[in-house]
Amino acid sequence: MKENLSINLKNISKFISFEEVVANAQQSVRHLDSLNAGTGQGNDFLGWLSLPDDILPQLEKIEKTARHLRLVSDTTVVIGIGGSYLGARAVIEALSHSFSPLLKNKHHDVIFAGQNISEDYLAELLELLDGRNYSIVVISKSGTTTEPAIAFRILKDHLEKKVGKLLAAERIIAITDAKKGALRSLAETNGYETFIIPDNIGGRYSVLTPVGLLPIAITGLDIRMLVKGAKSMEELTRNNKHAETNPSLLYASARNLILQNGKPIEIMVGFTPKLHFFSEWWKQLYGESEGKDGKGIFPASVDLTTDLHSMGQYIQDGQRILFETMISVKNPVKKLTIPLEKDDSDQLNYLAGKRLSEVNHNAELGTILAHNDGNVPIIKIGIPALDEFYTGQLIYFFEMACAISGYILDVNPFDQPGVEAYKKNMFALLNKPGFEEAGKKLKERL
Repeated sequence: MKENLSINLKNISKFISFEEVVANAQQSVRHLDSLNAGTGQGNDFLGWLSLPDDILPQLEKIEKTARHLRLVSDTTVVIGIGGSYLGARAVIEALSHSFSPLLKNKHHDVIFAGQNISEDYLAELLELLDGRNYSIVVISKSGTTTEPAIAFRILKDHLEKKVGKLLAAERIIAITDAKKGALRSLAETNGYETFIIPDNIGGRYSVLTPVGLLPIAITGLDIRMLVKGAKSMEELTRNNKHAETNPSLLYASARNLILQNGKPIEIMVGFTPKLHFFSEWWKQLYGESEGKDGKGIFPASVDLTTDLHSMGQYIQDGQRILFETMISVKNPVKKLTIPLEKDDSDQLNYLAGKRLSEVNHNAELGTILAHNDGNVPIIKIGIPALDEFYTGQLIYFFEMACAISGYILDVNPFDQPGVEAYKKNMFALLNKPGFEEAGKKLKERL
C-alpha cells in the first residue's frame, strides 16, 4: 500500500496552535459538506470533484490520440492560456527530464504557445517549427480568447502551408466546447479530432480532463497513474468524518488562520526546479479562486535553494507579512554523489561521498529553522517521490483545499470576474467593432 501525501504544521505553532487548526477544520467540515452536496457558491462548476472516476472511460481515447501524434510528428505545440496550459505544463515539467529538449534520440517534444502575445516568441517559434515535423493541440472553450486564438490562427496557417490543408487537419486536435463556439465550428468544418471541455469544470480545475491529460500523455507519461493518485486523494479529502486527519481541511484552515494572524502573502516553496511550473499552476488556482471582493491570500513562489540568494533576504528579514507552504520531496529519481578532491581547495571534502539529495535535504531543514526563527510560519507538504501518482495526489489535494478555503473566505472559488477587465480595455484600444466609443474614452486617459 502506497504512502500518502502528508501535512506537517509543526512550524506554524509559534503563531497558531495545532488545536486551533483542528477546531477550525472541524468548523469547516460544513464547507466540505456543501461541496459534496453541491449546495455552495459556484455549484455548477463542481465536476472536478468526481473527475478521477469520471475521466476513466476517456483514457483509452486520450492515449490513442497521443500515440497517433507521436507517430506522425516529432513535436506537438499545445496552444492555450491559464488553466488551458498551466496544469499540463506543471505535470510535464515536474516529471520529465530537466533537459529533455536537448537530449539526442528523444522521441517527442511538447512546446507551449498561446500563453502570451509576444511577437518575438511566436516568430521564433515559427523559425523552430520550420525544421520540425509538428502537430497542434489547441485548447479553448470559446475559441475566441485573444492569446490562443491569435496563436492558433498563425500556427494553423503555417502548418497548412507546410504540409497542406488535408494533412494539417490530421495533425490538429481541438479541445473545446461540446456544441458551440468558434473553435467547435472550425473543428467541424475542417474535420479535426476533438475532445470536450466539460461545462461544469473551470479551466484551473481542468488538469484531469483532456485539457491536461492529452498533452501529458503525448510526452509518454503515465496518465492512468496520475488519475490513480488523484483518486486516492479524493477518497481521503472528501471524507468528512475525521477533520483532524483530512489534509485539505487542515491546509485550508491553517492558511486562513495565518491570514487572520496578519500574514496575507503565501509563498509556495520547492527545493527542486522541477516544481517551478507546479507553483505557477498553484498560483493561478489560488489567485483566481480567492482574489475577489477585496479578499484573498496573495500567492507567490520561490525556487530554492536558487532564490535563497535573491529573495531569501526578504523572506528572512523583510516585512513580517508572509508565510510559506513547502513541498518536500523525500526521494529523488536519480543518484549522484560528491567526489573526494585531493587538495580540498574548495573545502568540500567533508561532503565527499554524500548524495546531493542529502545536502539538499539539509538545506531544506536549515531553511525551515532559519525562516521559522525569522517569524515565518511554514506549512510543509511531504510526498515520498515526484512521480505520476504523487503529482496526482498533489493536484487533487490543492484543488480541494482551494475550494474549502474560498468558502472559508466567503467568496465563490469558481468564478473569475476580474479577468475580463483588461480584455475590454484591450478590445477598445484595438478598435474592435462595438468598442469604438469605449476606445475613444480610454485613449483620452492615456
